[in-house]
Amino acid sequence: MIDGLSEFPGMSAVHDALAARFGSVLLESTFAKKELSVRIQTESLLPVVTFLKSEQGFNALSDMIGLDHPGIPAEGRMRFSVLYQLYKYPAHLRLRLVVDVAEGGDIASVVSVHPAADWAEREIFDMFGIRFAGHPDLRRIYLGTEFEGHPLRKDFPLQGKP
Repeated sequence: MIDGLSEFPGMSAVHDALAARFGSVLLESTFAKKELSVRIQTESLLPVVTFLKSEQGFNALSDMIGLDHPGIPAEGRMRFSVLYQLYKYPAHLRLRLVVDVAEGGDIASVVSVHPAADWAEREIFDMFGIRFAGHPDLRRIYLGTEFEGHPLRKDFPLQGKP
C-alpha cells in the first residue's frame, strides 16, 4: 500500500480501480499532499484517461506540463515526461498522470477525451518538440513555422539561436 493513501478513501478507491483495470501498465504510484501521482506506460495513455473520465469521474483536465530530463536517458528512462493534472469535481480529488516520451517519439493526443488539451498539446509541441499523434491541428502556437528548435529543451542555447 502507498503511504498515506489509506487515510483518503476516495483516492484509495481510484488507485484500486486503476490497479484492477490497468495493473500491468502502472509503473509507479505515489501519494503526497492529497494528490495521487501515477506513472503509466506511454501506449496506455488514451485508455487510462478515458477510463478516469468516464468511469472514475475525473471530469476536468486542469493542466498539462512538459518536462525535459536530459540526463535521464543514460539511466534507462526516456528524456521527456508529460504530466496530466486531472480533477474530479465535486469530489475535489486530484490525480497526476505521468507519461514518459522518448526523444523523437510521440504520444497519443487526449483531445478526443478532454478538448481542453488542444492548446496545451500545441504548446508542449512548440516548446519541447513532443508530437501528439491524432491531434486535430498540431502546429506551432507561439513561434513561427520558420523557427528552428524548441526553446524549453535543456539543450537549447541560452542566448537563443542567431
